[in-house]
Amino acid sequence: MLKQLSMRIGGVLITSLFLVGLAACGKTEPPPGDTSSDASNLPVSQEKQQPGAVDGPRLLNANSEPGSWLAHGRTYKEQRYSPLNQITTDNVGDMGLAWSFDLGTKRGVEATPIVVDGVMYTTSAWSIVHALDARDGSLLWTYDPQVAREKIRHGCCDAVNRGVAVWQGKVFLGAFDGRLIALDAKDGKVLWEVATVDTSLPYTITGAPRVIKDKVLIGNGGAEFGVRGFISAYNVDDGSEAWRFYTVPGNPEAGFENDTMKMAAETWNGEWWTAGGGGTVWDSMAYDAELDILYIGVGNGTPWNQMIRSPGGGDNLFLSSIVALKPDTGDYVWHYQTTPGETWDYTATQHIILAELELEGKNRKVLMQAPKNGFFYVIDRETGELLSANNYINVTWASHVDMDTGRPVEMPGARYKDEPALIFPSYLGGHNWHPMSFSQQTGLVYIPVLDFPAMYGHDKHYTYRPGISNVGTDGIVGSLPDADAERKAMGALIQGRLLAWDPVTQKEAWRVEHKGPWNGGVLSTAGGLVFQGTADGNVVAYRADNGEKLWDFPAQTGVVAPPITYTIDGEQYVTVNVGWGGAFALVFGEFVQDGSLPNVSRVLTFKLGAKQELPPVNWERVVNFNPPELTANEAELEKGFRGYQDICMGCHGLNAVSGLLIPDLRGSAFLQDANAWKSVVVEGVLKERGMPQLGDVVNAEEAEHIRQYVIQQSWRGKRLQEAASTSAAAGQ
Repeated sequence: MLKQLSMRIGGVLITSLFLVGLAACGKTEPPPGDTSSDASNLPVSQEKQQPGAVDGPRLLNANSEPGSWLAHGRTYKEQRYSPLNQITTDNVGDMGLAWSFDLGTKRGVEATPIVVDGVMYTTSAWSIVHALDARDGSLLWTYDPQVAREKIRHGCCDAVNRGVAVWQGKVFLGAFDGRLIALDAKDGKVLWEVATVDTSLPYTITGAPRVIKDKVLIGNGGAEFGVRGFISAYNVDDGSEAWRFYTVPGNPEAGFENDTMKMAAETWNGEWWTAGGGGTVWDSMAYDAELDILYIGVGNGTPWNQMIRSPGGGDNLFLSSIVALKPDTGDYVWHYQTTPGETWDYTATQHIILAELELEGKNRKVLMQAPKNGFFYVIDRETGELLSANNYINVTWASHVDMDTGRPVEMPGARYKDEPALIFPSYLGGHNWHPMSFSQQTGLVYIPVLDFPAMYGHDKHYTYRPGISNVGTDGIVGSLPDADAERKAMGALIQGRLLAWDPVTQKEAWRVEHKGPWNGGVLSTAGGLVFQGTADGNVVAYRADNGEKLWDFPAQTGVVAPPITYTIDGEQYVTVNVGWGGAFALVFGEFVQDGSLPNVSRVLTFKLGAKQELPPVNWERVVNFNPPELTANEAELEKGFRGYQDICMGCHGLNAVSGLLIPDLRGSAFLQDANAWKSVVVEGVLKERGMPQLGDVVNAEEAEHIRQYVIQQSWRGKRLQEAASTSAAAGQ
């Protein structure tokens, strides 16, 4: 019984997040109106010098001006630790809301703001940039890149953006549609823009650019959809390409770009290049100025399943690797692969932190990462030598990391070659994109942890289809997922926590269990504090030494973005962007807490003694069920279920239960008529509102099968709603 339950729970789990081909529906969202201002409206300090006056020396000496937040991780080392200590464990309870700014979107908000000379530069969903007066949140200017809403079909995980880079009067934005755009920091006007990707292919950009020595660096996403990963550098003055480093080799018959790609190709088998190979650099970077080395994190393969991607095995470099490059040329220096031959979507794109640690009596320059695979790595950042590794959550795909070889010791059956396997952690990872923080005060790393499994099974019927999600894993085990008891059991497995980790001893120092996963990134400060937003809608301050909760503020929405801190006129502020969204929010609608919703996207800024209040939010989690007659037979429903999970689930949710960032299909009026449904799904009549035209991957018959499956789920929802109403009435 337990085995059957685990198989079916795992089946539900694996069919979620990245089995997406993404028929992404979106509400119509009028962008905030473009506004601008002249220098007279800028803060006083801005009148004295060029806005956005960040350069190499200033970034290299960021610790000498802790009142600013000049780069994505505050400094090139990406520690997300601030030396500011005006707000402390003793007085944080007196902190209140100083100001808020409505971002005007209804999708996930993941950005880290940049604060330079009294001006805050941040982004919201759809890659919209805002410049704000950091004292009071007043708007200086807004830039909307006008990303076509139907582009969401090529995004695995919402229309998010993680922020901008600021350099010598320019604000650099990586737009969701693959453009790199340079804006004037004074007024938001476009100075130049360049397509960083082949726009005929399903690339996206969600990550924040970095600038190193007059070159702006940006990667991309889209591995599941059929692309070849790379990172590129562009000259800051005009956007001309300086160099490009591919993370996986292309077709050998076309020749290799360099000896590094020739070396990498020896670790692949089959015709991997036909599906692109994957390996996108969609998030983390860090830079060691002393060694002059850039570190990037590389993602998963296309498809996930290595048996399909690279028949015969191989390490498949540089998937799931940390790669060291020369920032001037993009030349390869070294790599460390966290998951050789990855087959579970265990990316190594998670946050990279540089630090100095005393290990076995020696001061070592280290790189630290807690990637998806569940192990925490400490690596010599000069040589790539593994110094230590230990699992920071329950891990069942490998027993440990062999320190002699640097390779994980895999458990029998973990590669699901012969039969499905229930694996910890899931494809969402033990830690996802949400930034962690390293405190120079405590020596601890604070990790936003996810802790739940997924079922992986070999898809014997897999066929590569460009432009939709290609994973090659079959998580459909048993019948259609329509048992409420199994859903409840699945919900019990989904956990999340804030974990304080000692990177020297590779042991847990303390933990705070959250009500669920997908909690925000982390900030630590010299005031002895750790700040984090939570999925259930709070911004919280904890003691950095023991995790004691000292303060919280209701954000009215789930928080996934990381906080920052800065000072103006001698006052310390703490800012966090809020707005529930991202992969978990879209897919796991049934398991999203009510406290995460609704999406009220804002910038919230706090300081001591402030007492501002947010306006009340009137919201109720209701779906108006009116399902038509279900006419499909069991075989047709099975086809509809498979089609739904391949094409629709990434936005419309597991079992057609939306996280309410977008309309819940179970209550859609289009369910009533097959032709109306076809006009949306196949013909794209709502593409301007964010529901892409999918006629290239779904024909009329397949669309009808999907409609019938959603009707089935609508009837189930109606029954549950009626049962809940009856129960509530009886309780009264």
